[in-house]
Amino acid sequence: MEVLKYVVNAFHILFAVSIIVIVLLQSGKQAGLSGSIAGGAETFFGKNKARTIDAKLSKFTTFAAVFFLITSIALQLIISYYG
Repeated sequence: MEVLKYVVNAFHILFAVSIIVIVLLQSGKQAGLSGSIAGGAETFFGKNKARTIDAKLSKFTTFAAVFFLITSIALQLIISYYG
């Protein structure tokens, strides 16, 4: 069970870091980090390209958050049952 705990913990950390990175890459109301990085590309590729990137980042955020929740529950169950 120790190996399972380490594997689930590694995935938990991976999803936590990915949520942080994906949220920072999304453009907010004031076009935060994403706007400063892709600001020049937005004028070159057009506005629709940025919307599709934001839509993909939103889907990735949802995916990472769901699996972060699953790994949180799994870690809690592993720790509570197997110590």
